[in-house]
Amino acid sequence: MNNQQFNLKWQRLQELLFITALGDLPTLALGTKLRNILYRTIFAQMGSSVYIQHGVEFINTSCIEIGNGVHLFKGVRLDAKGHPNNKIRLREGVAIERNVDIGCLEDTCIDIDTEVFIGPDVCIAGPGDIRIGKRCMIAAHSGIYANNHNFTDPTQPIKYQGVTCKGIVIEDDCWLGHGVTVLDGVTIGKGSVIGAGAVVNKDIPPFSVAVGVPARVIKSRIPKATEMTMVNSQ
Repeated sequence: MNNQQFNLKWQRLQELLFITALGDLPTLALGTKLRNILYRTIFAQMGSSVYIQHGVEFINTSCIEIGNGVHLFKGVRLDAKGHPNNKIRLREGVAIERNVDIGCLEDTCIDIDTEVFIGPDVCIAGPGDIRIGKRCMIAAHSGIYANNHNFTDPTQPIKYQGVTCKGIVIEDDCWLGHGVTVLDGVTIGKGSVIGAGAVVNKDIPPFSVAVGVPARVIKSRIPKATEMTMVNSQ
């Protein structure tokens, strides 16, 4: 066993010891305080005033960064395993509700910016990079999937044909309604609203309202007069 393998195994052992011992302590002052003190020794970065409820699962904490004032509620799972270059970054003021699953696969960066709110039972998954901009709101049961299975060869199981991954960008101040699905290769422009149940499979321009399967833009949030002024000033 080389030094890198030994270090990875040692890091994982420390992670398991701390999370097993502290992860299910009731979320009273003591449980929250102990998690804040000891978890910061195993994470890549952990800010101040972080609230981690009991029952939160972490994998490969050395690739996870948690900013100031982050709130993680019961049942959240952050999984950064699979590649030493993986990164999950939760910036200042991010709040993640119950049973949210955020996972890397290989060489993945998932970056969730300042004051993002993620509702219950959301799934966010690589292997493509995913960036969610400032002050976005993602409602319950939504899915953001930065990969797409190949299926061109009917003689082979789809499972063995691999995946493509282009990545997903959700720009600042977007609101995704209940049960929205965002597929690989998509950029959702700043200030957009995606209606409940929509499937976003192509880019959405900034300040759009989009609904349906597949999602289509039905209007702009910018009044026509304001839009013309913005165009003329460019």
